[in-house]
Amino acid sequence: MYVLTMDQKGSRRGGDLVGEGLRTFTALAGAGVARPFQRTAGDEIQAVLTEAASVVEVMLHAARDGRWSAGLGVGPVEQPMPEETRAGRGPAFEHARDAVTRAKRAPGGVACTAEHPDAEHVEAVLQLLAELDHRRTDSSQQAGELIAEGRTQTEVAEQLGVSQQAVSRALDRGLWHQTRRVASLAVQMLETMHEEVTA
Repeated sequence: MYVLTMDQKGSRRGGDLVGEGLRTFTALAGAGVARPFQRTAGDEIQAVLTEAASVVEVMLHAARDGRWSAGLGVGPVEQPMPEETRAGRGPAFEHARDAVTRAKRAPGGVACTAEHPDAEHVEAVLQLLAELDHRRTDSSQQAGELIAEGRTQTEVAEQLGVSQQAVSRALDRGLWHQTRRVASLAVQMLETMHEEVTA
């Protein structure tokens, strides 16, 4: 399983974002949820996911938002799983605890822990993607998200009220197509690692 533990940054200086985080991350995770995001303690939330694509989507959103540290633990969980996410046990939960602690000081605010030789490589790819997503301008992100929905550059240009050339430049500046390909690679790497650590 994939266990995601998210910790709000600077909660003592700002308001409690847990309610917003629960709604946002649950929506992003979609159907890939075994146990939903739930407050575990203070300003921390946790979920158990089944789909690597959902994991990557949530982690990159958290990185771009900039207000969360995201720790991913990959491995077995004790079965049967309790209904309450925070009552879960097993290596994946322990790894997520390690990962979120490291994520607070890691590039992009994300980290991944697993008992697998490729865990460090997966973490490096996720951190690179997180840094790129965090640094992308709003215009590049908006254009990319519309492209991801299946729109053409001409349709995106019409919706945003800019030229098609401006859309193309925004996508190029934000390395949108390159990062989407690398995100697909991250999903494949996670799926392979998950298969091997839970076999």
